[in-house]
Amino acid sequence: MSVLCTSVLNLLTLSNLAAIHAGLFAGIIIGALPGLSATMGVALLMPLTFGMDTVTAIVLLLGVYCGGIYGGSITAILIKTPGTAASAATSLDGYPLAQEGKAGLALDVALKASVAGGIVSALVLLLVAEKISTFALHFAAPEYFSLALFGLTIIASIGGENQLKGMIAGMMGLLIACVGMDPINGSNRFIFGITELLGGIGVIPAMVGLFAVTEIMNKAKTIQKEKDTVLAFSNERISWRELLKSWPNLLRSSLIGTFIGAIPGTGAATASFLAYNEARRTSKKKELFGKGSTEGVAASEAANNGVTGATLIPLLTLGIPGDTVTAILLGAFMMKGITPGPSLIESRPEIVYTIMVSMILINLFMLVQGRFFVRVFANVTKIPTALLLPLLITLCVIGSYSCGNSVFDVKLAILFGLIGYVMMKLEIPLTPMVIAIVLGGIAESNLRRGVAMASGDYTIFFRRPISLFFILLAVFSLCFPTIRQLMQHRKNQRKTI
Repeated sequence: MSVLCTSVLNLLTLSNLAAIHAGLFAGIIIGALPGLSATMGVALLMPLTFGMDTVTAIVLLLGVYCGGIYGGSITAILIKTPGTAASAATSLDGYPLAQEGKAGLALDVALKASVAGGIVSALVLLLVAEKISTFALHFAAPEYFSLALFGLTIIASIGGENQLKGMIAGMMGLLIACVGMDPINGSNRFIFGITELLGGIGVIPAMVGLFAVTEIMNKAKTIQKEKDTVLAFSNERISWRELLKSWPNLLRSSLIGTFIGAIPGTGAATASFLAYNEARRTSKKKELFGKGSTEGVAASEAANNGVTGATLIPLLTLGIPGDTVTAILLGAFMMKGITPGPSLIESRPEIVYTIMVSMILINLFMLVQGRFFVRVFANVTKIPTALLLPLLITLCVIGSYSCGNSVFDVKLAILFGLIGYVMMKLEIPLTPMVIAIVLGGIAESNLRRGVAMASGDYTIFFRRPISLFFILLAVFSLCFPTIRQLMQHRKNQRKTI
C-alpha cells in the first residue's frame, strides 16, 4: 500500500500532469489523421524524452498511446475514414449516426466508452497483471490461429442481408492477405513482378481506399445537387446514467479488449471487431447495427481502448511487447535504464505501480480533453460537401503516403477506392473484406506454424484446450445466425397456427 501511495504522489507533480496532457493532445491529433497511428506518434515523440525525468517521459508516451487509439474514432465517425485500424469497426455505426445529424452523440458515446474501456483495462493491469500474463504464456501458434479463425467468423454475422455476398467479400480479403512474401518459406505470391508488393498490402492504404476514397467517389456525384445544403448537426449528448444502462455491453467489450491486449501480437483492430460482433449478437436492437447504433460505437471503442492497459501486462511482467506500440515503449524503458521482465516488480516496484496508476489518470484526463475535441471536430459536419471533398482527398493522400513513405501506397489506396466503389454498386459489403485483410495473415501464418509444430498433424488444434475452445466458439458463431433464423421461423409458424 505504501508503494501505491508513493506512486500516486510521484504522478501528482506539475511536470507529470503537464506531460500527460501534452501526450494526450498530441496523440488525439495524430490518431485522428488517417494513417498516422498511435505507433507512429509514440515513435515520433520518443526522441523528445531523452532529457526528461523517467516518470515524466513514460507518462508522456503513454498519453500519446491512449490518445492515439481514441483519436481514430473522430474521423471514423465524421468522414468514415478510420484514423487507425482499431477504429474501423467504429465507422460502421458512427458514420451513419453522423449522416443523421447525430455526430455529437456518436462522438460523445465514443469518448465515454473509450474512457470506460481504458479504465477497466487499467484496473485489470493494476490488480491481476501477473495472473493474466501467466495465462498468456500458454498461447502458441495453434491458439493464435484459433483466435484469428474465431475473428473471421464475424464475417458471417455482419455480411448484411445477403450472406453470400458477405462471404465473397471475405474471400476477396483473404486473397488480398496472401499477397507478398510467404511468411514461412519466403517465396513470392501474387506480386506480378511489382517489388513494392513483397511486404504485402498494408491495412492502412486498404482501409483508406475502401472507406474514405469510396465515400469520396460516392459523394462527388451529388456535389451539384447538394451545393446549397449542409448536413444537419445536433449537440445531443449521452449521459453517463444512460450509457451505463447498457453496462453489460461496456463491461463485456472492455474485457474483450483487455483479454486480446494481454495476448502479444493480436491488436486493437481484432478486439474492436470481436466486441462489435458480440454486441450485435446480444443486442435487443440488432436491426440498428450498421445503420446507426450507439451500442455498436460503444462496443468498438470500449474494446480498442481496453487494449491499451492490457498490452502493458506482458511488457511489464514478462518483458514481451503486447503490440507495436509497446515494442517502442520497451525501447523507451531501456533508454531510461528500466528492464521490463519478471524481476522488475521486485527491483523497481515504484516504477511499475506508477505506470499502472498513470493509466487510470490518463483515461480520466482524456475525458476532459475529449470534450474539447468533440466540440471542435463536430463542426466538420457543417462544412459543405464541395469544400469538404478536397480536404478529404488531401488527408487520404497524406495518410496513405505516411504509413510507408511510399507513393505506391497512395496508388493502392486509389485502387482499393475503385474496388470499394464497384462493390458498393453491387451491394457487396466492405467490412468483411477489411476483417479478412486484418486477420488473414495472422490465421495463415499461425496455421502453418502450428502444423509444423506437430510435424504435419492437424489434430494439434483440437488437442490443445485453449485452441479447441476458440474453435468451438467459431463453430457456434457460424451456426448461431442460422439457428436464430430457424427459431424465429418456428415461432412465426406457431403464431400463424
